[in-house]
Amino acid sequence: MKILGIETSCDDTAVSLIEIDGENVHVLANTVHSQIDQHRPYGGVFPILAKREHAKNLVPVFAQTLNTAGLTKVGTTDIGESIDTLLSRESELLTALRTYISTITKPDIDLISVTQGPGLEPALWVGINFAKALSEIWNIPLIPVNHMEGHVLVALLRESKSEKFKVESEENKTHNSYLIPQPTYPALALLISGGHTEMVLMKNIGDYTVIGKTRDDAVGECFDKVARLMGLPYPGGPEISRLATIARDKNTPSPFPLPRPMIDSPDLDFSFSGLKTSVRYGLDKHGALTDDERAGLAREVEDSITDVIEKKLASAHETHMYQSLIAGGGVIANTHIRGALDRFTTERSLSLYLPQIDHSTDNALMISIAGYFKHKQHRVSEPDFRATGGLVIGK
Repeated sequence: MKILGIETSCDDTAVSLIEIDGENVHVLANTVHSQIDQHRPYGGVFPILAKREHAKNLVPVFAQTLNTAGLTKVGTTDIGESIDTLLSRESELLTALRTYISTITKPDIDLISVTQGPGLEPALWVGINFAKALSEIWNIPLIPVNHMEGHVLVALLRESKSEKFKVESEENKTHNSYLIPQPTYPALALLISGGHTEMVLMKNIGDYTVIGKTRDDAVGECFDKVARLMGLPYPGGPEISRLATIARDKNTPSPFPLPRPMIDSPDLDFSFSGLKTSVRYGLDKHGALTDDERAGLAREVEDSITDVIEKKLASAHETHMYQSLIAGGGVIANTHIRGALDRFTTERSLSLYLPQIDHSTDNALMISIAGYFKHKQHRVSEPDFRATGGLVIGK
């Protein structure tokens, strides 16, 4: 079964193609076009700009994905006028899609999977309408998926020990093969990204209950806001991580201490807006930072966030006795947090599932995988589904 995945929830235009063969997942192509350079002047993601960039980039990214997967076949496709209404608000995308589709025949794809939410609704709509157009043109089933479930499932991938899967393509590339092992349940999914911080109890794939979430800023949002206060470029998370690593290597202290917000609260919720405020007040009182002080403060910020995450995971384990920890979202690319989770699970003899670094940030591979499991489990959605910016995972 070949599955096309499309992801446009925020500022990455991504398209992937996978083939599921028994227990093996063969990644035929996984293309991501980042918009970071376009959004950097704004210090964050500008939604209308993201929407416009998705409309401009989707067809080239889609074409590159088909080429890499070896599924481009020269020919013609009768498009008709049915997609004009779907893409009526995206004239540039409509023209590019018509031009490209008219030069190829229907590729060997069995299912299209697209992000329905959560995310920026203007950006989501571009991907959804593009997916609906492809589905209509080629009569391929379409299934919407939850972006956060994609982050959970891509973390389960483990490289297969079998020979890597080969396809005929222009580059004659060798593509990675993976297995998707089932974790021991109950499992806990820790989702930390620019827009989300939540703990989700899993009884099985598709059976999710949110048991803790942020009351204000997400972890990634906190990193970005603190970085801006410190005069660091966007995105802030990687910059803080880089400086924190330097400070640990040199054992550089922070110029002032920071709190661990809600670390002792009786619930499993998070709050990181106060950490940002503490940094601002500390900087106002302290004044300009030296390079060493900036690195030391970055280390303190990273330590504060990591300490809170560890304490909440420990509290959740005492209450729910989960047997596996699955971590996903862009912030899980942070090496210090990954190391802390490794120590945490080792001390408690828990199974740990971390995504590859390049699978941590937004990508369409995770959307393809989520689509496969939703299709496999017959989880049905309304055929005329809409973009849902606030879509939640589970109950």
